[in-house]
This record gives sequence, C-alpha cells and structure tokens, in this order.
Amino acid sequence: MATGDTPAGARRRLRIAIRKARDAANLTQGEVAESLHWSLSKVQRIESGDVTISSTDLEALLRRLDVTEPGRVKRLTEDARLARRKGWWDEPQYREHLSPATLQIVQFDHEATAIRMFQPALFPGLLQDREYTEVVVNGILRGAPEETRRARVDARMIRKESIRGRVDPPQFLVVLDEFLLERGMVNATTETIARQLKSVLDEVRRPDSRVTVRLLPNDLSMLHLTGAFMIYDLGQEQNAVLYKDNGTSDEVVDNPAEIELFRARFESMWRLCLSPEASTSAFEARYATLRAALDRCREVGPGSM
Repeated sequence: MATGDTPAGARRRLRIAIRKARDAANLTQGEVAESLHWSLSKVQRIESGDVTISSTDLEALLRRLDVTEPGRVKRLTEDARLARRKGWWDEPQYREHLSPATLQIVQFDHEATAIRMFQPALFPGLLQDREYTEVVVNGILRGAPEETRRARVDARMIRKESIRGRVDPPQFLVVLDEFLLERGMVNATTETIARQLKSVLDEVRRPDSRVTVRLLPNDLSMLHLTGAFMIYDLGQEQNAVLYKDNGTSDEVVDNPAEIELFRARFESMWRLCLSPEASTSAFEARYATLRAALDRCREVGPGSM
C-alpha cells in the first residue's frame, strides 16, 4: 500500500468533503436524509466516518449536494472505493482484539509526515522492542485473554516495521519524562530495560534516523500534567489527528481546536526539554549504569538481580 493510500485516510477525506459540501449547500443532515429517503442516522454515520458509503449512495448524495465538477467527483469516488479496501488490521486476529482507535491510527502510520509523541511513563509504542512491549501489554492487560495480548504485541511490531519500511518515513519528535530513566517497571528485569535503552540509542544514532528524542527535566515535568498523546501531521496544512492513550482506553480526536491545544502543549514541553545531544547523553549514562549492574550480577552469580 502506497504512502497516503489508506482506508482511514480516504474515509476521513471523504467525510470532511461531504460535510463541507452540505454546509455549502446550506442543508441540514435531516434535510439530506429526507430528500434521499435515508435515515438520519445513516447520514450522521457517513459524516462521522463510522461507515463506508457505496458508489451508488455517493453518486446520489453528490447530486443532492450539487457536487458536479468531474475532477472533484472522480476524487471523491476514488476515496469511497479506497475507504472500503482491506488491510492487515482487518484480519480477525487484529480487528477482534485492537481498539477502534488503534484500528484507525495504525492506518495513519502510512500517511503521517511527522509524528509528535509525549509519553510520561513508558517508552512510546513505536520505539519499543518486542520484549519491552510484552512486559507493557501483559502488565496493562493483566487478566485479558492471551490472544488479545498477543495481537496487541504483534500489531505494535508490525506498525514499527511498516513505518521503518516506508520510502518516506515520518519525522518523529519524541518528548519523554526524565523520570523514565530513573523508575523501574513492574515485571521488567534490568536486562529488559537495558535492551530497550539500547534499542532507542541505536535508533537515534542511525545516520538516516528520523527520530529525535528529548527529555523533559524532572523539575519541569509536573508543569505539564497530561496523559500520553501523539499528533499525526498528514501532509497538508492544518490536516492532523490527535491520538490520546491512557493505557486502558484510547481515542482519535479530529477536532482542530483540541489538536491545536495539544500541539501547543507539545511545543511548550519541547522548548523546555534537554537538547537532543544532552538527552542522548543521559540515555547513554543510564544504559552504562544498567550494564555495569548486570555485569556485577553475573560476577556474583544467578539470582542476584
């Protein structure tokens, strides 16, 4: 699937275009539904992106909204077709176990030109190695069926490799709380944390890396009390989505005002962060400390950590 050609992106473009056309025609959703002999809920679901629209229904809707310019009709018809395309996320082992928001955001992975992430408690999912992901997922979803936990882990690894494999991968701007380097994690061994640190360091050191990680100092982190979030820029001015995740629930936000509020929060934190170089040095120091501790344990013998 080419960059930008995802069902979620096409559905989003289509619903925005339909809403704008209806507003331009000065019609309410109820008036559109009545004139087409549709239910009001059908129009509402189409405009919210909750359902796809058939070619026949789109043709009728565009006529009612007086959208007749051939090029525009062709683009919208293509988006309606693309919105019905299936991807790996539609396979039962993923669709049945990933949240609706996650099923959307995995598709925006293919479209984003830049992804801004703030994570106060964990390494972000798209920078996690598999072992660390398993610890995180098993901790958060303790008690969930094994197939659910396995699907979450596998999907995260697929997302990571899909983005890395893009011809034009997005720019990653990542803010992490400095406390992350100091705190442990339940059920995570020192070896697991050390490997995860090494994975991040390897990523930011790559000559062609698109990832910049910066640490928000401990004494400033309380100024920005907020949960984890990601802002996906989708290649056009003011075209973005916001993804919020509190660990047990998540959502995709399409409201421009809320997106800009979180963008302002991110930029405020970004200005207060340690420089990329200082942040990398802090990661290196922490990794060195953990490796030294592991080496000492090996000298003492098994079971000492």
